[in-house]
Amino acid sequence: MKRRTILGALGIAATAPIALSAQGQSARIVFGYTAVADFASVFVASNEGLFRKRHLDVSLLPIALNSAIPAALEAGTIQIGGPTTSTYLQSVDSRLDHVVISGGSLIDKGSTHLALVGRAGSGIHTARDCVGKTIGVPGFGAFLHVTLRAWLKQNGVDYHRVNFVEAALPGHGDLLRSGAVDAVATGDPFMAAILDSDAGYVISYYTTFLESGNPILLHTARRDWVRSHPGEAKAFREAIQEAAAFMRQPGHEERVRSAIGAYIDLPPQALARTTTAPPGPTVTEKQLAYWVKLMKEQDMLKTDIRVASMIAR
Repeated sequence: MKRRTILGALGIAATAPIALSAQGQSARIVFGYTAVADFASVFVASNEGLFRKRHLDVSLLPIALNSAIPAALEAGTIQIGGPTTSTYLQSVDSRLDHVVISGGSLIDKGSTHLALVGRAGSGIHTARDCVGKTIGVPGFGAFLHVTLRAWLKQNGVDYHRVNFVEAALPGHGDLLRSGAVDAVATGDPFMAAILDSDAGYVISYYTTFLESGNPILLHTARRDWVRSHPGEAKAFREAIQEAAAFMRQPGHEERVRSAIGAYIDLPPQALARTTTAPPGPTVTEKQLAYWVKLMKEQDMLKTDIRVASMIAR
């Protein structure tokens, strides 16, 4: 199989027995991800055998919308998942007791792997042109939604006057071609495919206003799972750290793209154009506090979140 993923329905996966680690056996973990290149460190850890090296049997389960990952964790469908930082903080705000094991990709001011992409003829060229338009985002409250609203606000636009709709990343190109949306907040590898097919054009690489070095997404789990599986959580974190080091080494670009292609089905030309954000396997309280501040400015958090308690040690 090209993609080593669990193909069963979420309900079926939730009832599957998860083997506890034992000497000479691999510990089974189901990891939930969405189809974006920001999961490259997980893809690399799987493709390069870094999980197996640590006696972890990690199966990757694609989930359509990032905002659904906390619910899948809570239900036990997955043991570790990759919510965006804003999605994770909202789940904590809703009293889900989830903690951060490691980090995925980082915001990079110079990155061009995320953008607001418009439909040909949409007439959108600036933030003000978004008023009254319909824009697809891959999950309400997820990274691309929250940061797009922040960009609109920074440019003097009331984001309440924009019609946001949830749209899974793989369908962004079709939505633009059909005219169902005027624009999408999207990212590689699907953005590359959209631009290659002339289904859309870049309005703005709008995330460049954000502070570099803060996490786009996190690897999280239920606190009770981490407490009962401390060895597995530690081994997973170490595999991600090794994958991040692998990604930073010169000459590994094609192997990183190969890992992405193993879990996201793409035409070869789109995969060749895919870029990735820098990996950030270690998450700090300061990084989480940055996101808490950004989200409170949009009235997205109602409780007093204590970031010190969120990172699994």
